[in-house]
Amino acid sequence: MNGLNRKKIQNKSDFIMAKKNLIIGSASLKLEQIEQFLFQPGRLTLNSLAKGRIRASSRVVKKMAADSKPVYGINTGFGNFAEIKIKPETVNELQRRLILSHAAGIGAPIPKQIVRLMLLLKIQSLALGYSGCRLEVVEQLMNLLNHEILPLIPQQGSVGASGDLAPLAHMAMVMMGEGEVFVRNARLKTQWVKISAKKALQKYGIPPLIFQAKDGLAILNGTQAMTAYTLFALFKIKNLIKTADIIAAMALEALLGSLTPFDPRIQDIRNHPGQKAVAENFRRILGDSPIVESHKYSDHKVQDAYSLRCIPQVHGAVRDVLSFIAQVILREVNGVSDNPVIFARENQVLSGGNFHGAPIAYAADFLAIVCTDLASISERRIEHMVDPSVSQLPAFLVQKGGLNSGFMMAHVTAAALVAESKILAHPASVDSIPTSANKEDHVSMGLHAARKAYEIVENLENVLAIELLCACQALEFKKPLKPSTASGRVLKMVRKSISSWSTDRFMHKDIVLSREIIDSGMLVKTVEKVCGVLQ
Repeated sequence: MNGLNRKKIQNKSDFIMAKKNLIIGSASLKLEQIEQFLFQPGRLTLNSLAKGRIRASSRVVKKMAADSKPVYGINTGFGNFAEIKIKPETVNELQRRLILSHAAGIGAPIPKQIVRLMLLLKIQSLALGYSGCRLEVVEQLMNLLNHEILPLIPQQGSVGASGDLAPLAHMAMVMMGEGEVFVRNARLKTQWVKISAKKALQKYGIPPLIFQAKDGLAILNGTQAMTAYTLFALFKIKNLIKTADIIAAMALEALLGSLTPFDPRIQDIRNHPGQKAVAENFRRILGDSPIVESHKYSDHKVQDAYSLRCIPQVHGAVRDVLSFIAQVILREVNGVSDNPVIFARENQVLSGGNFHGAPIAYAADFLAIVCTDLASISERRIEHMVDPSVSQLPAFLVQKGGLNSGFMMAHVTAAALVAESKILAHPASVDSIPTSANKEDHVSMGLHAARKAYEIVENLENVLAIELLCACQALEFKKPLKPSTASGRVLKMVRKSISSWSTDRFMHKDIVLSREIIDSGMLVKTVEKVCGVLQ
């Protein structure tokens, strides 16, 4: 049948699954914990250690706010107004005006999953007790997250200077009962509606927050928007790197490629862990393939094209880079990107630059580059499968060409996505536009880098969806030879939702269905039932 069984495929974007609670404060968060909480949302709680740290730093701020000595961010203006002392009786109004003036974002809303991550990451940062905000501030953020009141935060407006000022200001507005939010539809829980923040807080009996000294600035300073985007992209790519190996193995099989380049001895003498893992995956996926065996001793071609022969080197290098990016992100998640920072034991407030987004910007740019290359090598394999002069398969993978165009435009779409990704992969972190009267004279462009990486991961998933369609179609032309057990299981699973291509039909629908299969994780699960857990 050419229709997707929706009961089998759960789109993670709905994030309605079994509840998993998460306690903040006792230890550093692990990426696995964050991912589980994101896609299986439960209740967030603070432990007593976190509460104690928050209260201790808040007491230091309260004392300094009433002092005559100017302390940046507590009783002074901000940015170029740092030298202007603020009277104690206007400190609360200072925080309110800071939030309203900095909520200058524009553009489409940040995706809801990423907003949830922003809330979680901000709570984790504040719970470390170096920001000086009151406990009520952290509890208000938890109210938003636990009740799934997701602030409407525009995507554009951050240069990654004092972190993500504009996006986080839109978050802070909601805490005051201003701005707009998304909440679940009362009747259809999988759907969301946009309402005013004031109405949403009233609905759940949550009083709007009145920000006091340092409260608002503690929300605004930080890298939570750029980190959330990069982290979400990282969660998606974790599924896609295994998926890319599986689909590429099917393409290799269909193109009568050799398994010799995947010999462990070749990988060992170069000694890159990612390369070794990819080669092992291929040996496990294709080890029992009658198609591979059929030409094992053939001399029809001496060597395969690089897009087949160099898969371990390319896919493997992507994995090694992703390991580095994950380390950077994990450090950021469990660090403090605020300014100024409060050291309660020493009764000191220090002003520094922890808000600067350079670490995340570099990591996000690196993520964009490797995901673009992963899409690029996939597009080359698609081209090989549709080109009869290379593939020994019917042109554009359709038996009756001419009347039918087959996968001609599917390849063009893949090429277009790769071309777009190459443009987006230009690093944002090498750029800087001075702002705030040259006080913020070297900025990271971290949110630009992270947003681009997120878009490229989306493009990559669509390119892989097209390669999957082509590989399945190509393998069917190899009958009566059978593919490997793993490839055969994938082909059978895909054909339950997407029928073989004999007569031209609406191609877009097949690509969307193929992407949904990939996004659900079913592809990886199907293969791992045969081969065991892939590297």
